[in-house]
Amino acid sequence: MTSSTPRRTVLAAALAAAAGTAASAAPAAASDCSPADCPDAAPTDGDDAPATGLVDNRFWSSYTDWRCGASAGTQAVAGHRPGLVLDTAAGRVEHTDPHTGRTATWEYAVWTSPVHTATVPATEVIASWNAHTPPGTWLQVELSGAYSDGTATPWYVMGRWASGDDDIRRTSVDDQSDGRSTVWTDTFAIDDTASGLRLLSYRLRLTLYRTPDSGLTPTVWRVGAMASDVPDRFTVPASTPGLSRELIVPRYSQNTHVGQYPEYDNGGEAWCSPTSSQMIVEYWGRRPSADDLAWVDPAFADPQVCHAARFTYDHQYQGCGNWPFNAAYAATYPDMNAVVTRLRSLTELESLIRAGIPAITSQSFRKEELTGAGYGTSGHLMTVIGFTPDGDVIANDPASPTNPAVRRVYRRREWENIWLRTKRYNASGKVVSGTGGVCYLYFPDRPSAAQRKALGALGIG
Repeated sequence: MTSSTPRRTVLAAALAAAAGTAASAAPAAASDCSPADCPDAAPTDGDDAPATGLVDNRFWSSYTDWRCGASAGTQAVAGHRPGLVLDTAAGRVEHTDPHTGRTATWEYAVWTSPVHTATVPATEVIASWNAHTPPGTWLQVELSGAYSDGTATPWYVMGRWASGDDDIRRTSVDDQSDGRSTVWTDTFAIDDTASGLRLLSYRLRLTLYRTPDSGLTPTVWRVGAMASDVPDRFTVPASTPGLSRELIVPRYSQNTHVGQYPEYDNGGEAWCSPTSSQMIVEYWGRRPSADDLAWVDPAFADPQVCHAARFTYDHQYQGCGNWPFNAAYAATYPDMNAVVTRLRSLTELESLIRAGIPAITSQSFRKEELTGAGYGTSGHLMTVIGFTPDGDVIANDPASPTNPAVRRVYRRREWENIWLRTKRYNASGKVVSGTGGVCYLYFPDRPSAAQRKALGALGIG
């Protein structure tokens, strides 16, 4: 298989029961600063102003951001990388892990973001976060929003996550719905976009958990979301090539790992997402230590790819292709940031490559739609590392048979269309969805001026 596992449609009744969290029982939370001190949007003037239309990004990551959220037991921590920690427990709760059956008692604290009014009334929202959870801790991210008709969503769980996998099993929560919107795996979506219903604004809620009386804490450096309303389209307008540059990115083939660790989604044949993530982590000069890799069979080549698969695995989705979990994995490395977003065009992608930022892109296509790929896929991640003088896309495609074969050049017009479209015909002639420009962006905590400008133009600070 050349794709990550398709989005699952299974939800055990126990999960629904477990979805209730400590956050709902938390005492009233208070903000640490006045509304005037709490900016809700990315910069809107100057050269770094984010582009408008189709996509809205909002991420909380500064000391002011953390102080301006409503807190029940959390604390903002200053420093070169401001963060949010669990200070004083707001209460205790029993949680039963649906994937292990284990029940444990946890202390918790809660942080709720200010309401963010998106520049785009949205049909979809995808949250992502950057954090560290030492053993004995974990976190949950939730979203609640206001519809365009004045009603509100419930609180939806967008992920239960830990850096490791000993305390809880990292998991999404499927089939959450109020009959108007639904969350599957990593994506909030309006059920009937043709009705005109949209999500106008939202809040995110972080619940931080730790072993009682341990004094431990998760640390969250970034949380936010991408909201979008990309119209249904089978094709997109052709863009004009504007860049010739290639970034030097390590090359790893997922197929090197076929049959390895089948407990993580059948082994390497489904590892396009973690393989891509590992390539970019190493592009930025980070990699797991020898101790981190001690669990991997020493006979296996590129053990860091096995490591990435294990620590991006979503036990509900039963795969390694959960978008926010891949971003969160990348951000566990020192001073790394990672977000899930959408780009509007190849021109925006060219601006990132120009600044030295590669991107991991999600696309689906029939074999004949992408010349030179040699396969078709219902969903696949690859890494864009540059553009040829003719404007064609240079990609590290992990579906290649060997590491040396990973570098590919794909025709610009074909690649542009399969990545940015939202509708397509599969091999049976059935209309199915496309990802509409979804990508992961990984970048250092202190990017260069050019990188900061390129990210700022997307509303990513």
